Amino acid sequence: MTEIYVIAEEELVIAFRMVGLEGAAVSGRDEAAAAFKAAIDPSSGCKMLILTEEIADALGSELVQWQLSGKYPLVVDIPPLSGTPAGHKSLVDAVRQAIGIKIQ
Repeated sequence: MTEIYVIAEEELVIAFRMVGLEGAAVSGRDEAAAAFKAAIDPSSGCKMLILTEEIADALGSELVQWQLSGKYPLVVDIPPLSGTPAGHKSLVDAVRQAIGIKIQ
């Protein structure tokens, strides 16, 4: 696994491969959870994990707990090809809410 890894829908993974990044194309929560667990394994060597907002939402509290742990890989969420859904709470917002930070 490379230092930057992508877990997303197939089209985005193909696009990231075109610029030299590896990734896992997933289509459901179970596939996303398995790919996430592989990426956060210390032996993977992954330093940054790119997820779509839909995958981040599917991982839910498991992802928030990882973010709060302060361990690598750093997780970044990006909009899916279909765009950000209305009312979407970003991963950063979820972490801020979990630790009680309110920035106005």
